[in-house]
Amino acid sequence: MKRVTSINGLDLKDRLVAVNRVTKVTKGGRTFSLAAMVVVGDENGIVGYGLGKASEVASAISKGTESAKKNLIQVPVHKGTIPHEVSARYSGASVMLKPASEGTGVVAGGAMRAVLESVGITDCLAKSQGSSNPHNLVKATVAALSQLRSPLDVAQTRGISVEKVFKG
Repeated sequence: MKRVTSINGLDLKDRLVAVNRVTKVTKGGRTFSLAAMVVVGDENGIVGYGLGKASEVASAISKGTESAKKNLIQVPVHKGTIPHEVSARYSGASVMLKPASEGTGVVAGGAMRAVLESVGITDCLAKSQGSSNPHNLVKATVAALSQLRSPLDVAQTRGISVEKVFKG
């Protein structure tokens, strides 16, 4: 997993994944607040997620966006898809991602689709198993994407030259 430290020069687009209304009951009555899960990405291999809590929707979304910009990771995207199959788990949510041929599109549910499209993946098969909680699904998807290794990284680990990777 490569963390992105500087956001200078990045054109980050944010996507709202979920908004939850949370109620706190006190002796004075009920207090309503909102929690917004936001995914940001440059659609070119960089993605992050954040959670913002506030009493209004707009401020919760902006807090979530600021939080997401602090948690950016670099993901290897190979010809519009992922380099290899990967799966991950976060709490009750379990996700599996498979590379797909060109023209397949992103076959994924709502929360996973937002993450994959923010990264810039155009062709991918995804399956969510277990919990459908959008918060856990986003975290599991980002965990799966952080496990990905580019073909160059694998070649260097195995001691294969860069020329052989691009020839074969």
